[in-house]
Parts: sequence; structure tokens; C-alpha cells
Amino acid sequence: MDFQSGRARLPPSLRIIEGPMAIKGVQYVSDDKGKKTGVLIDLRRHRRLWEDIYDTLVAEARKDEPRAGWEQVKKRIRFKRSRRG
Repeated sequence: MDFQSGRARLPPSLRIIEGPMAIKGVQYVSDDKGKKTGVLIDLRRHRRLWEDIYDTLVAEARKDEPRAGWEQVKKRIRFKRSRRG
């Protein structure tokens, strides 16, 4: 990151796209053919947006993991509470 300008240093084959539809704190990265290949998000400005994106990615990665039923979850919570007090 180039901290003086607040912009990332990209390889020569990539560039940052800015234009009339630009959102403050969001910059799109494109390759030398103009195809969008990534996005830079200012986390100070858009922290909640990033948290939503991250949560979605985690949920997608875990979609095939086994799930616990509601009754099993309640038992686990009760057990943990009983061990505290």
C-alpha cells in the first residue's frame, strides 16, 4: 500500500478503475484488457460491508458440514451453563 496516497501498489498488468459510478472507499482493479479482477475496500469506511461479505464466504465454505439439531444445541448450552455455576 502506498500510504501517502492511500492507494495500493499493483503489478503493471493491473490498474484501478475510477469513474462516475465510483463509490467512495471502493476501488475496482482491472487487468490490462479492462476486465475487473478484484476490488479494494476501505475497511474504515465499509467495515460492515466487509463483515457481511466475510460471513457469506464462511457460510458458503461450511455449507456441507454436518449440522447440529436444535435440541442438541440447547443441551450443549445448558451443559455449559451448568459447568459455570
